[in-house]
Parts: sequence; C-alpha cells; structure tokens
Amino acid sequence: MATETTAPPVKLSLAAQVELLQHCRKHQLKLEDELQREGLSYDSLGYRHWNDDEAKLRRPEFRRIEDYFFPVNGIPVVSFFSGAGGLDLGFEKAGFSHLASIEMNPVFCETLRRNRSAWTVLGPPSYSGDVRNRDEFSHLLRQKLGLSVPFEGVFHGGPPCQPFSIAANQRFARNDDNFKRVGFSHDQYGNLLFDFVWYIQQFRPRAFVIENVAGLIDLNVKGEIEKAIGMLKSAGYSVEEPKVLDASNHGVPQKRMRVFICGNRVNRTIHLPCEEGLMIPCRTALTGDVSNHDNHVTREHKAESILRYMELEFGQRDHLGRVDRLHPGLPSKTVIAGGTKGGGRSHLHPFTPRTLSVRECARLQTFPDDYVFCGPSARQFTQVGNAVPPLLAMKLARCIFEQVYS
Repeated sequence: MATETTAPPVKLSLAAQVELLQHCRKHQLKLEDELQREGLSYDSLGYRHWNDDEAKLRRPEFRRIEDYFFPVNGIPVVSFFSGAGGLDLGFEKAGFSHLASIEMNPVFCETLRRNRSAWTVLGPPSYSGDVRNRDEFSHLLRQKLGLSVPFEGVFHGGPPCQPFSIAANQRFARNDDNFKRVGFSHDQYGNLLFDFVWYIQQFRPRAFVIENVAGLIDLNVKGEIEKAIGMLKSAGYSVEEPKVLDASNHGVPQKRMRVFICGNRVNRTIHLPCEEGLMIPCRTALTGDVSNHDNHVTREHKAESILRYMELEFGQRDHLGRVDRLHPGLPSKTVIAGGTKGGGRSHLHPFTPRTLSVRECARLQTFPDDYVFCGPSARQFTQVGNAVPPLLAMKLARCIFEQVYS
C-alpha cells in the first residue's frame, strides 16, 4: 500500500540511511514501516553521489501553463479520444470554448468531470464514448450539441497510441506474443484514425488536429497516413505534412516526441510552434513542496532497491529496476504511462532515491497543480503518461487561432 507525504521531510545523514537500509534488509523488515516508526518518509533519504556544479546549471525561467492568459475567443472545440484532457486544457487556455469531450474510459471521464464540471463529457455511464459507434456520436453531435455542417470550430484528438508506442513494447521482441507495437494492424485501436477522419468528413470543421506518438510515422508501412491525408484533401482540406515536435523545445521540462497532423478547409497554411531554443530543466518542475497536493503518493520501495538507487549518478540507469535517475539540469526523460503496481515505472527523482509520484509526473507534463486525476494509482499514471502536455497543446492551439481564425 502506498503512502502520502504530509510534511516536509527530515533528511537522514548518509551513514544513518545506510544503517537503516541494511538493518531492514538483514531482518527482512518493511522499509515503509521502519521509516514511519522513526517519523520519516522516503523523502528523508538521499543519494550518495551529488554534483553541485551540475545541479547548479543555468536555470531558465519555467512558465507554467497557469502563467499564461489569453482572452476567450468563442471558437468551439470538440475533443475526441480525450483521455485526461491534455489537449482540451491547452485549447481552453488558448481561449477556445470547450463544446464536448468524447472518451470511452470511465475513469478518464471521471477525471474530466471532476476538474471541469461544466464540460460536456460524452462517455460512460451515459454514453459509450466509443467513436467507432458512428451512428451514436453523429446523432449526439447534431442533436445534443447542435453542430451544423460545416462546423466552424476545431476537432482535435489523438487515437489511442499503444499500437504505435515504442516505450510500451521495448521489453519484447517483435515476434513475441506480448509485442503490441503493430500499428494500423492492431485489431482494436489500429484503425481509429480513420474513424476520426470520417467525423471530419461528415462535419467539416474549419480546422482539425490529429495527434499521436512519433511511432505513428515509423509504422506507416502500408501508407495508411498518406491514405488518411488523401481522404482529407479529397474532402477539400489543406493538410500539412506530419510533423514531430519535441515538447522540450517548447517550454516543457520533459523530452517527449509527438507527431501532429493539422489541416483546415479555408486554404490557410498552419505553421506549428517554433522551437524556443532554451530547454527547461526538470528541477524547475520538481522543486517546491507538493506534499499537500492531490495525487502525490510515493511508491513503497524495498530497502534493497533504495540501496541500489542511492548509488546512481545524475542520468544513470538502474538496470535491474529499469529506472533512471533524472538529471536535474536537463529536461526529464519521457513520462510513461506505467503504474505503481507493474506496467512500467516512473523515473527516479533527481534528489531523492525513489520514483516520482503522479503529481510530480503531472508537473513534468505541465498539468496545473489543482488538476486531480481519479481512479487507482496505476490508472492515474496512465492518464498522465498518455496525455499531450497541456502547455504544448496551448501553444499549438494559439498557432491555429492566429493562422486560421485571425
């Protein structure tokens, strides 16, 4: 069972830390219990190696999404495959008006409704949330939301990316039964891109954004992307070539590669955000007390694991646990959709030998601190790890507003 940190930690000396860890290992004691007995937490622990010069590298200003303010422009947006709402938050912050989020996962819908009670969420329990049910959702979009054709707003969405993900399958060989990186041939998710294209064809939004992991391009072995783009062009859209953006080039303190395909039916050219030059180190998002924030739950590590982790230097990997100590002077490695009980691991905190909490991962993803993720801890990690960083989404949305609507 995981525990929440509720007070600023008291740091142990390195000698006392080693003594405690070795005591737990020798007597097969649960480290969590021994820390609590001493009035300590995992944040009371530290690394053996510390490079002050590297830790004090240039620290550019980190502008959180909360620091930006744009006037409401009234342009309506419909979100498909909404997940936890990364794209939705970005468009909202950029001044667009949320019309609906379509999502089939009940827990993700709960997150959307908890954080934005005024939003219309078309998903469980009242609706299937499954865009493959074209009759259901074309009816809802017309009758419940009153969409006219052509629709003068934006459709955006990222079809589930597991079939194209590198991180989700890096442990398995291509011929392994567990290998799921099969792209468009995936039985359940591989063709959702074409469902999204169908809705664009039917409702003719002025602009659209298709988002996915960079692996969408790598596994385009049968020309499906070209086919989808051709269908959109035949429907009268100007479609930009797929472009991969690294979030760390756009003010996000995390290396994260996502591919975007943008288009519009008013014959405009959409230039995606330009690289900003100065990358934001992850320490800027991970400093400050988050103990009283929701979703800040630390994983229960064994003493044996901490004894290994504490020997790591900045950026070094623990190969047994397949986790990396983040370098505080660099952007974080990609936040993945793993959980606290299998299915992957979050990275190690740069200053404390433990994995990151959901809240800390959400900070690296640029979600606001008051945005709460629902469901079990593993599903919270999934929501955070699958999302488009809201800050990147906001900057993309501003490009669309300025180039298509201005």
